[in-house]
Amino acid sequence: MRRKFLLLLETGLVLAGLMLGASAWKVHSALVQPLNIAQEELLEVPKGTTPTRTFYRLEADGVIKDAFWLRLYWRFNLPKQPLHSGEYRMLPGMTVEGLIDLWKRGEMVQYSVTLVEGWNFHQVRAALAKEEKLDHTLDGLSDTQVMDKLGHGGIFPEGRFFPDTYRFVRGMSDAELLKTAYDRLNEVLAKEWERRAPDAPYTEPYQALIMASLVEKETGVPQERGQIAGVFVRRMAIGMLLQTDPTVIYGLGDRYSGKLTRAHLKEPTPYNTYVIAGLPPTPIAMVGREAIHAALNPVAGNSLYFVARGDGSHVFSDDLDAHNNAVREFQLKRRADYRSSPAPATVPDTQETPAAEGQAIPAASPDPAPEALSPVPAQDPAPAPATAPEPDAAAPQSPQ
Repeated sequence: MRRKFLLLLETGLVLAGLMLGASAWKVHSALVQPLNIAQEELLEVPKGTTPTRTFYRLEADGVIKDAFWLRLYWRFNLPKQPLHSGEYRMLPGMTVEGLIDLWKRGEMVQYSVTLVEGWNFHQVRAALAKEEKLDHTLDGLSDTQVMDKLGHGGIFPEGRFFPDTYRFVRGMSDAELLKTAYDRLNEVLAKEWERRAPDAPYTEPYQALIMASLVEKETGVPQERGQIAGVFVRRMAIGMLLQTDPTVIYGLGDRYSGKLTRAHLKEPTPYNTYVIAGLPPTPIAMVGREAIHAALNPVAGNSLYFVARGDGSHVFSDDLDAHNNAVREFQLKRRADYRSSPAPATVPDTQETPAAEGQAIPAASPDPAPEALSPVPAQDPAPAPATAPEPDAAAPQSPQ
């Protein structure tokens, strides 16, 4: 009896060994099989999809075989390994094991969108709305509702996002991307605030952000930003109006059609710095680090005026007579190719890039003005324009 039992036990062990060996062979064969594709394909993994479901979907599509054995392999070998949502690039000749390696590394296809210095919030939202790979969760929401959704209710959105190229994976939401840009702006502003000039005339970083937006809209020439900021700071110090055209354009909102007139310069809006003293109530555009640095470190000097040469650069003048001479030379005798700012840079198209998850998926007369900068409200007193301000062709370049 004992001998019979040992024989049965031995037979069972042999069979178990054979079954384990066969299972191991089946798993190995399933892993080393090449993907059945003739050209590059993208595998989309929606949020919440499990490896098991993905294996069976690939099997149903004829891309792989033996999904059952692959499910067992994942269950026993990678029980705590998450399958991140996104898109994975499948190439001819790639094995299932190679695909699983992509999943393990989180090497999803990434795309990019560029938010450009000088854009207003309307343009930012329009750019995100064009990105088909983003999950659009902000469509139909007002700007106020957008900020509520981002967790920053009560904050006016203009100028609150950092211009940069941001990478994202398929399925990432537009709200997530905006949160990244919002946090990035706060990070840059805080660092530059710590490096501000001792005599910078601001009581809070937000005021510097407003000034930076004026600098950003007035010049795209890097070496001029500090000079522009210096002119504006000196004007406020002696009670002169800032008289900068971009604030007039911003205050006009949708009514701006590309031509700025003298009537516009006289029209009272909360943003018209030909009418109001000091800074406008909010930023008027997104700003890059250079503009923020310039606003916090204005270049010392005596100039109170500047006028566009027509090539994007400016002539700075200390007094009104010199400024008027510059206006006659560069404004009243404009060349056919006249520009008040440099030609805009081409915005890169959306690109696909493989990268590991976690990578980072821009003639005035003295007028009474307050001794300190005007208080800055947190909410919007006027709507943002629907389009970006164009170079002014009908009114003199500001300040003047």
